[in-house]
Amino acid sequence: MRACNIVHRDPDLSETNDTPSAVPQQSFAALRHPGFRAYFITSALAMMADSIEHVISYWMMFQKFHSPALGGFAVLAHWLPFLLFSVISGALADRFDPRRIIQLGMGLFISASLGWGYFFITDSLQMWQAMVLLVIHGFSGVLWSPASQLLIHDIVGAQHLQSAVRLNATSRWLGLLFGPAVGAGIMLALGPAHGILFNALIYLPLVLWLWKAPYGPRYRKESRKESAPPRAMRGFADIVTTIRDIAGNRPIVSMVLLAGGASLFVGNAYHAQMPEFAHDLGHGDADLTYSLLLTADAAGALIAGLVLESRGLLQARPRTAFMLALLWCCAIGGFAMASIYPLALALLFAAGFLELSFNAMAQTLVQLHAPGHIRGRVIGLYNMSGLGMRAFSGVTVGLMGSVLGIHWSLAMSAIALFAAIIGLLAFTRPGWPAR
Repeated sequence: MRACNIVHRDPDLSETNDTPSAVPQQSFAALRHPGFRAYFITSALAMMADSIEHVISYWMMFQKFHSPALGGFAVLAHWLPFLLFSVISGALADRFDPRRIIQLGMGLFISASLGWGYFFITDSLQMWQAMVLLVIHGFSGVLWSPASQLLIHDIVGAQHLQSAVRLNATSRWLGLLFGPAVGAGIMLALGPAHGILFNALIYLPLVLWLWKAPYGPRYRKESRKESAPPRAMRGFADIVTTIRDIAGNRPIVSMVLLAGGASLFVGNAYHAQMPEFAHDLGHGDADLTYSLLLTADAAGALIAGLVLESRGLLQARPRTAFMLALLWCCAIGGFAMASIYPLALALLFAAGFLELSFNAMAQTLVQLHAPGHIRGRVIGLYNMSGLGMRAFSGVTVGLMGSVLGIHWSLAMSAIALFAAIIGLLAFTRPGWPAR
């Protein structure tokens, strides 16, 4: 019972039951909660539907417009809302029922799919309409993310939070891994227009389950007498206020900076450069070997979720998160310089394994150390850093690649991130509360 290890402790982090280190971790601990099992399945379906919509809409936009600029806008429309509005979304989840915030996000996802379907059927899609639908889709994810993390905290409590965060991340990678294949199958079976209309139905199980799920503010275990009342929303001013609130909390600050640095320096920008990497490895044709490169990191992340959860491994500790992130830098840098296809494939797999491991751990630490009454805002700040900064990862990898070549640009980005993480280790070490 290490009460001194908890910064800004709230009732969810009591010494007796809720501190993760107080009890041995069980395999797939979060799945022992019936509510989390239901949420895991329905949210995995929603994540797959999100991926399917990308597959169909991006294909149709390419066929109609052949516009690289629109493709670039799609990336910005997906990530910039996280940068600008994640804290506001977290404030909404603090103030209102997170179940309803998630349902609102699902409603926007469904609206985007129905909009694509209408324009595909009538063959009337214009570029500005595509841009509007892409923005709607981007805001859907922003509404979903902080509220989702608050909800799983309500479902499993602090004791099994790491398991829930890790499994939630695994379901996201499941969507990324299987979504393209399912989307391609739906497009072949039903056609793009009817396929994306069918895709709207895949969001409904989560919407319907949330309607009566016994979680959220009314059912929250926290006593209102023990926790501060919800803070009034202040729009963009909440970003500054939240930064001030957590400025003295080294675990949260370091994990937010770690997530932001990983997204800014590397992120997922190397995915867009995969055709050139495959070509340089001698596998640039659209065959199985190229497909394996595209899915290797997703497969690694999926295996990480299954292996770590089956054995209850790698408990949430800040130093462990940093070490895993350093190993991720090594895997990414090694892949960048690899000239042998099997080695490159293995390093991508390792990168996926390590990325899920340190990201899930960082997310868990942020939630555990966040004050209960502003937990949504703190999660939003973490998403603002970890997801929003991906909008600029193309600068470090892509634009530098035009000067240095993509191999050196990705390797140098990984080296720069490695150095930044070493700096974070030095910053946090003197007062580290959970070593």
